[in-house]
Amino acid sequence: MSQPLSAPPAAITVLIVDDSKLARTVAARLLRQLRPDWASREAANAEEALAAMAGERVDVALLDFNMPGKDGLALAAELRAARPGMPIAVVSANIQDEVIARARSVEAAFLPKPLTGEALAGFLSGAALRLRRSAP
Repeated sequence: MSQPLSAPPAAITVLIVDDSKLARTVAARLLRQLRPDWASREAANAEEALAAMAGERVDVALLDFNMPGKDGLALAAELRAARPGMPIAVVSANIQDEVIARARSVEAAFLPKPLTGEALAGFLSGAALRLRRSAP
């Protein structure tokens, strides 16, 4: 069943969580270049991220690994428990096998910092496919 012509399809919303304003800005800019029809929201830490998710629809999450308080892997595990089908990526300059394995253990992608358009494009393509498959 298709939506009425007057109702545009809901945009995909990506939550960008990083304690660095510069890193959030770079990720948001890359997202706009790659998926201009998608929306983004920003949070500086896990608490802001959880508040944003409680207050509005979020479809995809990009999480910095190294943040004060709850790190990105702990946040990814919490989001995975609450939203099993959500595409999640952990972004970090800490490119160690243990960090990558921990990201995979919560079914999150791992993207190295500095974030590149190529790496983000690959994740977003997979995210879009996953969201289409889970759509009613």
